[in-house]
Amino acid sequence: MAPTPLLFQPISFRSVTARNRLAVAPMCQYSAKHGVPWDWHLQHLGARAMGGAGIVFTEASAVTPVGRITPGDLGLYNDEQQAGYARLASIITLGGAVPGIQIAHAGRKASCTPPWEGDRFIPPEDGGWRSVAPSAIAFPNKDPEPHALTTGEIAELIEAFAATARRALAAGFKIAEIHGAHGYLIHSFLSPISNTRNDGYGGDLAGRARFLMEVLDAVRAVWPHELPLFVRLSCSDFMPGGLTPEGDILAVARMLAKRGDVDLIDCSAGGISADQHIPSLHPGYQVPFADLLRREAGIATGAVGLIDQPTLAAEIVANGRADIVLLARAVLADPGWPLRAARRLGVTPELPNPYGRAILHE
Repeated sequence: MAPTPLLFQPISFRSVTARNRLAVAPMCQYSAKHGVPWDWHLQHLGARAMGGAGIVFTEASAVTPVGRITPGDLGLYNDEQQAGYARLASIITLGGAVPGIQIAHAGRKASCTPPWEGDRFIPPEDGGWRSVAPSAIAFPNKDPEPHALTTGEIAELIEAFAATARRALAAGFKIAEIHGAHGYLIHSFLSPISNTRNDGYGGDLAGRARFLMEVLDAVRAVWPHELPLFVRLSCSDFMPGGLTPEGDILAVARMLAKRGDVDLIDCSAGGISADQHIPSLHPGYQVPFADLLRREAGIATGAVGLIDQPTLAAEIVANGRADIVLLARAVLADPGWPLRAARRLGVTPELPNPYGRAILHE
């Protein structure tokens, strides 16, 4: 009998074990009301947990109202939202997956319409709000300048990240991921494209990374030692003068590895500017970032980015280029992708008894 591919072997982070090394990446649905999860989110995440993934993440969950990308974003900063999140964690667990939450703040990319309405800035007089950022540099250039955060306001936001982590723990989540990518608040502190501060939160990499490190300190103080903590990074800004994988990002990865309290870097890219230029979009185009950080920083990584073939996902893990593979578009189109991938790779997937008669086509 052929051995089970590593992709479909369990993996453990601290006290948490996932049934395989496929994770459903955070995917914004822009469908919440006042930040509260409802039936849409239950159906969306529950179906993907039943679909066989080992870990299922919620979409980016804002730590404050002004931290939402759109008015339809989820948030976790009040009791009503927390009750809804407890239902999400419960249904993911029922489906056999580990429930994960991505904790986020949109920064200067906040107060916009959803993508299918043009991703346009919503001014305060139309129900939007003024965005915040490390520096008063708009994204994109046509948008109003964000409010440049004071050091006091930065301290309040750090506590907001911790408060959301407390609520996530109470709601039953087992993995927390801090969103430091895609041009949102933490990424905008890290990148010299968007951070031109001349105080302790700007300047050299140590200054630009300070906000991320203080967020991690605050979150880890309330997130139990036995539960894993991930960080998502944009490993390249795809712009001259921006973050590069071999430069600042590798240095940040080494900082995270040295801390010892971060368990995995979720390796994405881009999002800091509308002027970015991605050389080539192809299946697995971001995998080299995960490979580099895993080898050179000695920290577990997750690979993401147009991975839609079981053989590619299996190869990434088998060859040690990443520890887990995160799926987005593939499972958005097909919630049962992990089950079908298992069959394609010669693994007999475990199905709930009521689904035992299912026929899984490749």
